[in-house]
Amino acid sequence: MSDDFAPMLNGSIDGWNSAMGLHFVSASKDEVVAELEIGPSHRQPYGIVHGGVHAGIIETVASVGAALYAMPLGRSVVGLENHTSFLHAVREGILRVTARPLTRGRRTQVWEGTVTDASGRIAATGRVRLLSLEPEAQLAGATVEVKPG
Repeated sequence: MSDDFAPMLNGSIDGWNSAMGLHFVSASKDEVVAELEIGPSHRQPYGIVHGGVHAGIIETVASVGAALYAMPLGRSVVGLENHTSFLHAVREGILRVTARPLTRGRRTQVWEGTVTDASGRIAATGRVRLLSLEPEAQLAGATVEVKPG
């Protein structure tokens, strides 16, 4: 397996990842694993984890893996599509999300993610399609910068 970028990622968590309490367990261009402890901010009104949390953590780990693959090529990635299916409701405990690539082409990558609960039961699965951006690409009015770890 390639170098593990989890320590670097955990040292610079901000924004959504910080708000969710997401912690990277391991991260390489071939597999990314992260965890979060379910708290009140993760639940919807019925007391179960909100579907957006599942979709968000799947997209996060897929994006990190795709970026780790793209960075040595001088490229960055952005999500194009996220299809997440919810299989089992979860109320408490630790969620673990694992993503691995299904295909990595010249212009796009497709990653598959699985969210499991503390007992190892699958709570959600998802596929994320990402676009590989050329160096100096514009995104929302700003030039994308590739910042290697």
